[in-house]
Amino acid sequence: MHKKTPYDIIKSRYVTEKSRILEDLKDNTSNLSVSRCVLPKYVFLVEKKANKREIAQAIEQIYAEKNIKVKSVNTISIKPKKKRVRGRLGFKPGFKKAVVTLDKDDLLETSA
Repeated sequence: MHKKTPYDIIKSRYVTEKSRILEDLKDNTSNLSVSRCVLPKYVFLVEKKANKREIAQAIEQIYAEKNIKVKSVNTISIKPKKKRVRGRLGFKPGFKKAVVTLDKDDLLETSA
């Protein structure tokens, strides 16, 4: 049995319009209900069998040079969706994503 590396657990960063809005909530001060969201959140594609503790440890190991501390992890499993190609029924692959909440002053990228 081989040990999983952090890159086996975390496949990639999941960048969509909705995930970018989630990342920018910490900077929003105009809306009072959103201004309470001061912790930065990032979305990642992860291995289907990974649990929250493994995901948190993998993120902290990958971003160890920035001294990142994970506050919480929320996971969502997306089921495979049906798709028709040339009249035949097939499936788009399912995946698992994780919304990672960091400590207040931690950021993954530096804004220039």
